[in-house]
Amino acid sequence: MGSVRKRVAIVGGGIAGLAAAVRIRDRAPAGTEIIVYEQSGRLGGKLRTGELAGTTVERGAESFLMGAPDGGESAAVRFARRLGLGDSLVHPSPIPAALAIGGRLEKVPGGTLVGVPGDLSLLGTVARPAPGADADEGRPLLAEGEDVAVGTLVRARYGDEIADRLVDPMLGGVYAGRADRLSLATTMPALARTARTEHTLSGAVRAAQAASVRVPGRAIFAAVDGGMNKLIGSAAAASGARISLGLPVRELTRTAHGWRLLLGPVPAPQTDDVDAVVLAVPARPAARLLAGVDAGAAAEIETLDYASVALVAFALPPGTPLPELSGFLVPPTEGTLVKAATFFTRKWAHVDRDGGPVIVRASLGRAGEEQLLQHDDAVLAATAHAELGRLLGAELPPAVASWVQRWGGGLPQYAPGHLDRVALARAALDHPGLALAGAAYDGVGIPACVASGESAADEVLKHLEEQ
Repeated sequence: MGSVRKRVAIVGGGIAGLAAAVRIRDRAPAGTEIIVYEQSGRLGGKLRTGELAGTTVERGAESFLMGAPDGGESAAVRFARRLGLGDSLVHPSPIPAALAIGGRLEKVPGGTLVGVPGDLSLLGTVARPAPGADADEGRPLLAEGEDVAVGTLVRARYGDEIADRLVDPMLGGVYAGRADRLSLATTMPALARTARTEHTLSGAVRAAQAASVRVPGRAIFAAVDGGMNKLIGSAAAASGARISLGLPVRELTRTAHGWRLLLGPVPAPQTDDVDAVVLAVPARPAARLLAGVDAGAAAEIETLDYASVALVAFALPPGTPLPELSGFLVPPTEGTLVKAATFFTRKWAHVDRDGGPVIVRASLGRAGEEQLLQHDDAVLAATAHAELGRLLGAELPPAVASWVQRWGGGLPQYAPGHLDRVALARAALDHPGLALAGAAYDGVGIPACVASGESAADEVLKHLEEQ
């Protein structure tokens, strides 16, 4: 890498950008300068820890997967350990979740993969398969390289009821999206792989489940005791990066020796010259920054849509009765703005204080429903409170405290063919020392974002070594 001190800019201070910064700090020569530019006033992106009635409650993602499909630890767990937070990982209580269907709460059936059943006999009264469902037609469900919307495949093989009542609410809970518009290859890669060899959807689900290595006794999800802010603060400290908040990066241009960033307000521009750049921002700002670098790559990235959601948390009086569940999901067919609810203090025993308030967190809004979120906070909170009562079958007592957290354009919507478009964009973006990271490309969820940031860092490091 030579003796000249190198400078790397990371644009975007979410978990992907911070994971990239830590990786560069760990693997680059001592003295490498890392600058993280975050145009908002805070690091963390969609990870934000809040407080409600004296209880720590996440305002964004509340947990991450413990395991990777190969049986190893997920990128998020490895990252937490690297930051010295291995002993701070906590796990949800082992209680089931439910589906709100037709005025009743039904436990989520066993044996499903993101809601797609592997055994139709286990569905009980939740949903009925279509007559003659899932017949073996003598050929694989998908051709090699083919991608379809999850809903398209499920409706064709199992019928509408399973798609509407099971798969849609499950995908809605993760992506705020609709099964009929979300890519199978991106959201359920293991099922996409087995669908290219199996002749039935139930066979493909079972094959995908068998291929995923489950470690006995390992919890499925984890959170950080003290909140996700701890993960963010620890990452920022470990990176040793200079953190620049509130200064937007407006333009990116190639120079003879690297990259120039145009920063700050139009009347008082600043520039920063660096050797390499990791772009860890959502698709549209990334496309804007790339427009002057590579119009083709920018166009591929710009097509990605996002859904807006709002989270509403209620602190209910101590002793408020709730079902013995961790929470529930609501199919879009129920016609509610609430799409999911978490009984937060029941699900996370580490935040439940004897005699303390009962915390319920509701998620509102699906892709295409942005106009329904245009009410003010008081109206959204009142709507969520009333709907939760109806879905639970008993009016909830007034909250002693509440908050509303909006994530406008917060969740990427991966249309079929997403992975091919990202591969095309990355191939087109053949500019040494520039790498893309984040949920826009490699999947939602903290493990996917951490892995994306680390992979972008490795690209940049390889380029710096070659200089």
